[in-house]
Amino acid sequence: MTAPPSNKILLTREDLPRLGLNLSPSTLLRLEAAGQFPKRVRIGAHSVAWLASEIHEHIAKLAAERGAS
Repeated sequence: MTAPPSNKILLTREDLPRLGLNLSPSTLLRLEAAGQFPKRVRIGAHSVAWLASEIHEHIAKLAAERGAS
């Protein structure tokens, strides 16, 4: 059995701290609105998630910017 493509894996708000993203809901909303964090995907009436591939790309971008400073 093969792993699903990473663009099909969704990360919930509870998954983000395990990746080092300890952001409050209001900060996430503000960053998303400013185009500085991936847009969420609505997965239910009261639930949202993010594509894992986009979150990993975001983290890689932050790391690259750190090295460029």
